[in-house]
Amino acid sequence: MSEAVQTEAAAQEAAERMIRQIAGELGLSPGQVRTVAGLLDEGNTIPFIARYRKEMTGELDENQLRAIEERRGYLKQLEDRKGEVLRLIGEQGKLTPELESAIAAAVKLQEVEDLYRPYRQKRKTRASVAKERGLEPLAQWLLSQPRQGDPLAEAARYIDEAKGVETAEEALQGAMDIVAEGLADDANARRQVRRFTWDHGVLRSKAKDAEAESVYEMYYNYSEPVKRLPPHRVLAINRGEREEVLSVGIEVPAERIVDELQRRLIRGPSVARELLAAAAEDAYKRLIAPSIERELRAELTEKAEEHAIGIFSENLRNLLLQPPVKGRVVLGVDPAYRTGCKLAVVDETGKLLEVAVSYPTPPHNKKAEAEALFRRLIEQYGVTLIVIGNGTASRETEQFVAGVIKGMPERGLQYLIVSEAGASVYSASKLAQEEFPDLDVAERSAVSIARRLQDPLAELVKIEPKAIGVGQYQHDVSQKRLDESLAGVVESAVNHVGVDVNTASPSLLSYVSGINATIARNIVKFREENGAFTDRAQLQKVPRLGAKTFEQCVGFLRIPEGRNPLDKTPIHPESYPVVDRLFRELKLDLSAIGTEELKAKLAAVEVEAMAAKLAVGAPTLRDIIDSLQRPGRDPRDELPPPIFHTDVLDIEDLKPGMELQGTVRNVVDFGAFVDIGIKNDGLVHISQLSDKFVKHPTEVVAVGDTVKVWVIGVDLKKGRVSLTMKGRAEAQGQ
Repeated sequence: MSEAVQTEAAAQEAAERMIRQIAGELGLSPGQVRTVAGLLDEGNTIPFIARYRKEMTGELDENQLRAIEERRGYLKQLEDRKGEVLRLIGEQGKLTPELESAIAAAVKLQEVEDLYRPYRQKRKTRASVAKERGLEPLAQWLLSQPRQGDPLAEAARYIDEAKGVETAEEALQGAMDIVAEGLADDANARRQVRRFTWDHGVLRSKAKDAEAESVYEMYYNYSEPVKRLPPHRVLAINRGEREEVLSVGIEVPAERIVDELQRRLIRGPSVARELLAAAAEDAYKRLIAPSIERELRAELTEKAEEHAIGIFSENLRNLLLQPPVKGRVVLGVDPAYRTGCKLAVVDETGKLLEVAVSYPTPPHNKKAEAEALFRRLIEQYGVTLIVIGNGTASRETEQFVAGVIKGMPERGLQYLIVSEAGASVYSASKLAQEEFPDLDVAERSAVSIARRLQDPLAELVKIEPKAIGVGQYQHDVSQKRLDESLAGVVESAVNHVGVDVNTASPSLLSYVSGINATIARNIVKFREENGAFTDRAQLQKVPRLGAKTFEQCVGFLRIPEGRNPLDKTPIHPESYPVVDRLFRELKLDLSAIGTEELKAKLAAVEVEAMAAKLAVGAPTLRDIIDSLQRPGRDPRDELPPPIFHTDVLDIEDLKPGMELQGTVRNVVDFGAFVDIGIKNDGLVHISQLSDKFVKHPTEVVAVGDTVKVWVIGVDLKKGRVSLTMKGRAEAQGQ
């Protein structure tokens, strides 16, 4: 068998081993994992596979597909590292069959690195210096554990001033350094110490200045078992350490570890026993303990980051999928003190009608002029909703707006405060400059605030996901990993909703399956030069949009007023022949789409039997029927709308037991922040979310949920409100 054939066979064997491992870990069949791997390798996106390849994958959802993709990436990295380590050790002529088998059997990168550790090229160490001085044979003599002889006398044979060994004591110390490093590099010893430290270690944090005030005061003298540390606490302590407020370390019963290492090294009575015992203690305290502590803290941090990114991702998805407020002319307000409140009126489609500035807040307090301006804009453009950003001066602006609304009862006006997180990032971006070249930064921000209520998804995709601010410790986690995860969330949300190809911005289009920024710009340019798309097939004329991209994106792009009524549905053009056969079976034509007759006939279809008759998979037929029953539907419309206000609620008005309606703004590990109509969101602690035990707040609430809450307590000084979702009796009993 040729070397190339052997290499190919080995690669196939490794790939198959990887597939079996992923299948076992995720509770899937090897066939499912193999199919998904093949589809990904062919350039298919996860949204496309999840929606249009259900028969092939056994209807795996996006989360399962992403889990396969991520695990496969890790295992590929593991296999690549194994190959590299085998090559490096082999080049040293030290690769034994036992070592090769151990490396091949490793299931974690850490295991591979432990096995490679003794062979890695190191910086200058005490052991490497001792080896250069010719003391390795003396170390071997100690390890042979002789029952007779005098270690000092034996060491005297290695005195060599030319090599820097001037005394027998120096020779013995060098030999012990070699023994200590050898023990510290032993993969089994490291594994044992790592496990013991995880099981018995305690993370302790102390204040560098116990008198200083800071947000980390609860960690000034804090300890908790390593294996029980919750993710948010790990990240908080890390930040305190990074800001040099805290000193942090892992404490562990060192004497038990040293005893075990000594038992591992010493086999019985010998003249070298005490020297070996000292070398084992040195190996642990000087070499193993600091290294294992770094590894465990890195592992804790990595797990905490993954958890934080997961929570951020879930919150972001829920925020992006908030229901759009359609059919309303909106006045967006970016509040401020000195520079005044920037105003932007947008029509029902988000088109900018006018920008202005008013000064109802200190230090100007030009309330009469501001009210006249608000009244003119409201009456001139038929404004029915005022949206206020929650930044600086939002409280004073809210009070002013409530006064304007009271003075115009005939208009039926309402207002809402929205998070303006990311609005300033967007308004200063190149994209905003291209969109509104004649506006200043604050005016663009006001437009963004108005539009993000009309269509949260379309507006928020213009902002870097991590700037939207619905997470916890987003600045403390791996930014590369965060960006990857959040980009996947935005992609998933955009494709779940679908995109009107004739109105979508390049930002929105760039998140559609298979479409990159260049193709997104080309679609918009083609639209501007040739008019609105009237047929999905026209997309194939867009420069750089090839056959594969067309296949991946076309099902997620909608043409509401297209020539073919199927173009406004999520049905992929590859399934149009199936729809034609279905309509023939139903004795209808496409003009029946949207009629009650079609809905009734579709509701009566036996999916399995019809799928067999049409030679199509049942999952695909179910999706087709669902799309035909609700053509052009927006899945976000099924969610409850936001809570609008007409008057201000002051924190001073709140009393324990008071019942309120609120909107969940953020979900974190310790609870949920709820907008109840005051300046600062109230906190429902995890213990107050339900009468039942709650492992994590995401089990009970999600960003955007409308919830009923009761006031537990009010801290006027700090502006904090504690809430409960358990009921009024619980609130009054606090």
